[in-house]
Amino acid sequence: HQFRVSTLIKGSIARKRDLNPETLSAEAAVLLLHSISGWALVPDTKHMTSSYPNRMEKWGLNTYLYGPKDDLKHRLLWREVYSHEEEAQLKALVSEAESRGLRFVYALSPGQDIVFSSSCDVTLLKRKLRQVADLGCKAFAVLFDDIDHSLCQADRDAFSSFAHAQVSVVNEIFRFLGEPSVFLFCPTEYCGSLCSPSVAKSPYLLTVGEDLLPGISVIWTGSKVISRELSAESLADVRAALQRPPLVWDNLHANDYDSRRVFLGPFKGRPPGLRAHIRGLLLNPNCEFEANYIPLHTLGAWFRRAFLRNDLVSDGPFRPDEASRGLTLGAIPADGRGAYCPEKMLSAALQDWLEELNQPLQPGAAVAPAPRVRVGLLLPSKVSAPAELGSSGARSKSRNSEGADNHCARKAPAEVPPGRRSPSGASLGPNLNLQKEEREQATDAASRGKEGGPKVGRQGKTPSVEDDGGRGREGKEGDRERNGPSGSARVKGQGRAPCGGKGPLSEQEVRLLVGLYFLPHEHGPAARRLLKDLTWLKSNSHYVSVNGKKSQPHKVEEWRLRASSFQAACEEIARLHGSVVNSVNRAFLYDLYPYVWDLRNTALVAKAFVTWLGCGTTAGADVLGVESEPWVFKGGLSGEVQMLLPIGANGELFSHPPPLFPTSRLYNIRPFQNRDKCDSAVSHPDLIGDRYVGASLALCPEYSFVLEDELGVCGCALGVLDARSFAKRYQASWLPAMRDKYRPRAHGGAASQEAAQLFQDELSDYPDSLLYHFPSRLCLDALPELVDCSVTRSLLTALLTALKANGSQGVFCEVLPTDHPRLEFLAKLGFLEIPRGETRLREALVLGRLL
Repeated sequence: HQFRVSTLIKGSIARKRDLNPETLSAEAAVLLLHSISGWALVPDTKHMTSSYPNRMEKWGLNTYLYGPKDDLKHRLLWREVYSHEEEAQLKALVSEAESRGLRFVYALSPGQDIVFSSSCDVTLLKRKLRQVADLGCKAFAVLFDDIDHSLCQADRDAFSSFAHAQVSVVNEIFRFLGEPSVFLFCPTEYCGSLCSPSVAKSPYLLTVGEDLLPGISVIWTGSKVISRELSAESLADVRAALQRPPLVWDNLHANDYDSRRVFLGPFKGRPPGLRAHIRGLLLNPNCEFEANYIPLHTLGAWFRRAFLRNDLVSDGPFRPDEASRGLTLGAIPADGRGAYCPEKMLSAALQDWLEELNQPLQPGAAVAPAPRVRVGLLLPSKVSAPAELGSSGARSKSRNSEGADNHCARKAPAEVPPGRRSPSGASLGPNLNLQKEEREQATDAASRGKEGGPKVGRQGKTPSVEDDGGRGREGKEGDRERNGPSGSARVKGQGRAPCGGKGPLSEQEVRLLVGLYFLPHEHGPAARRLLKDLTWLKSNSHYVSVNGKKSQPHKVEEWRLRASSFQAACEEIARLHGSVVNSVNRAFLYDLYPYVWDLRNTALVAKAFVTWLGCGTTAGADVLGVESEPWVFKGGLSGEVQMLLPIGANGELFSHPPPLFPTSRLYNIRPFQNRDKCDSAVSHPDLIGDRYVGASLALCPEYSFVLEDELGVCGCALGVLDARSFAKRYQASWLPAMRDKYRPRAHGGAASQEAAQLFQDELSDYPDSLLYHFPSRLCLDALPELVDCSVTRSLLTALLTALKANGSQGVFCEVLPTDHPRLEFLAKLGFLEIPRGETRLREALVLGRLL
C-alpha cells in the first residue's frame, strides 16, 4: 500500500470563485473545482490541455483525492446519491484520471451526523460508495475529521468508545468494497495537538491501531494541523500507536482557512528520508490552481530525491532504533543527487513557472494549436466599476473630459462644472452656481478632451473634499456611490479602464511575488525586510516627532534613509500589482490578483503612515500598533503589516472584496501639500480651497491626506484631532478672515454672492455628549472616475491611522440621510449612527466609530 507522491484537495473551495476548470491539469483536477448552484462540479475534461499530463509525468505525481467541502453530497448531504448529471460528470473525471495514469481517490465525510449503530445509515453509506465504485473509482477515503467526539445514546449503548464506533463502520465498509488496495481513514485525532493526553497514550489512537484492519491507511497531519516540520522522530509515536506507517496529509500550502493568504513557496521542512516512515504523502494545496506551480513542482523534486535514496517503507511495527541505526535512511550519493535543497528547487521551479506565466493564457480557454502558444483573451477595455465611494467634486478640465463618455453615470463629470457641487456632492446651503461663462469654459474643456486634444495637467486642481470650517459634513452623492468612484466609467485610454494583458513578468517580479507569499510559518526576504523596517521606523519615530530631540542628527538621517527604503519597497509592491494586472497569462491574474491587490492596499496605508511620521506630526504617542505575536493574526504579510499600524486591530478597514475588473493604475496616498490647490473658479481662484479645505489646512494641516494617481490628485481626506478646539479657532480667526476676503459685492455674480454668504453664517458648537466619545472629525471624498474604488478605503484608513497615532479614541462625520450609498460605505467600515443632538447641519445624520 505504498504511495509515491500525491496531491489532494480537502475543502478547496472555501471561497467561491470562477476557478476555470477548463485549464486544470489531471494531476490537479481536484485542486480546483468550479461551483454552480452550490455544488462543486467536476472539471470539464473536454478542454483539459495537453501540456498538463506532461507536467504530471515530469513531476511524478500519481494520485489525487476528491473531497471538496462545497460538494454538499460530500459532507452535509452524504447520504444522497448523485443525480444522473452529476454521476456523468464524476465518471468523466474518474475516466480522465485513469487515462493519465492517475489514481482517483473518492472521499466521503459522514461524521457530522452518522449514527454508527444504525443499520440504515451504514446501508446508505454503502449505497453511496457503491455508486461511485460503479463509475470506475477503485480507491476510497472515509473522513471523520473536525467532528464532535460525543456519541448519541444508541451508539453509547452499542460501542464502548468513539474510536470503536468509527473503526467498526470503517472496517465494514472496507470489506463491503472488496478490500480495495487503497482505502484511507481520517481519524478525529489527526494531529498531535488534538490527541489527549498525548499521541503515545491516546486511547483513541491506540484503539484505532489495534482494531482497524491492516489494509486501511490512516491519515495524519503531523504535530499540528499545519506542521512546520515533519521528521521521522516526530512520527515515531503515531506510527507505534497506529501499528502502521501513517499517510501524511500535508497542509503546508493549504490556504482555505484564510482568504487573505496564499502560499507560493517550495515544499519545505520534510526531509527526503521521511519517505521511509510514511505510507504516502497527500499535499493539500492552495485553492487557486495557478498558485500551486511551485509547491507541486518542488514536491515532485522532493519525491525524486527521496526515491534516489532507495528508502523502503516498513509495514511492520515501528522500532525506535531504526532511525538511530540508519537502516532506513539510506546514504546520499556522492554526487549529491539525494540531497533536497528547497532554495535550489525553488530557483528551478521559478524558472519553469516564469516560462509558463509568460505564455498567453485566458482562463477557460484551450491552448492554441501553435506550439507553446495559448489562446489569451484580454479583459474588456471599457467596463463598469463596482459600487463604492466616489465623488463628482471639483476636478480639472482634463479629468472632466476623460469621464465625459461615461454611459453609466447619471451625469458625466464634464456635465457638472468644477465648483458646482461641494466636494462631497452636497448642497451646502445655497448652490454654488457658476456664472454662465464659467460653465461654458468647463464644457469647452470637456469637448476638447473628447476630440483628443492635449490634456491639461492636474496639479492645480482641488481634490474633492469637504471642509466647511467646522461643519464637517459628508454630502450627497447617491448617483456617484451607486456607480463607484469611477461613476461606472467607460473611460478612454488613460489607464483608468482595466488593462488587457500587455507583457511578460520579469524574474525579479516573480521572485518578489513568491517572497511576499512564501509559507505559513516563514516569509521571504522582501517580506521580512518590509516588516523589520516598519517595526524599526515606528519604534524610532520619536527622533522625527514634534517633541523629538534635535541633538542626534545622525539618528534622524538614519530614520529618513530607512523610511526611504521602506517607501521604495511599498512602491515596488504597487508596481508588482500593475505587472500582475498586465500579465499576458490571464489565468494567473485571476487567481493571484485578490492577494496582490490586498497587499497593495495595505502597503498604500503603511507608506502613507511612514510618510506622515516623517513630517514630524506625531507627538510621540504610542504608535506601535497591536501588542502580540504577528503570526497570531490572519492575513499573512498584509495582516502583519496591518497589525503593526495603530489602527491595525480594526479589521473591517482592511478586509474588503477586490474590484470586479482589475486595473494597473498606480496610486499614492500622502500628506497634503501646498501645490494641491484649486484654480477652477474663475471669479475667485481661492474660493473652493478656502471654502472646503482652507480651514483644515490652516488650523490642522497635519491630518490632511490626498490620493493621487499618474494624472494627479483624485481624492482627499481631512481630519481634525480635537473638533472642539478646532471649532473655537475657526470662529476666532479663520471665519473673520474669510468674511473680510469674500465680502458681498454688488457687481458679483450669483455664485460669488452665494459663496460669500456661506461665510456669514454662525455655526453652533458640537454637543459634549458627542465629543466625549468621538473627539475627532473627518471628511472624505474622491473623484468619480476611479475604477479601483478600494483606494478610497485606504485613504480613509490612512487618516484614521494618523488620528489614532496621536491619541484619538473616536471619530465622527455628518452625512445627509438621503445619501444612502455613502451611509452604506461608512457602515461597512464600522461607522454607526449616533443620536443627532444639535448637529450643525440639522438634517444630517452623525456617524461615528471608536478607534
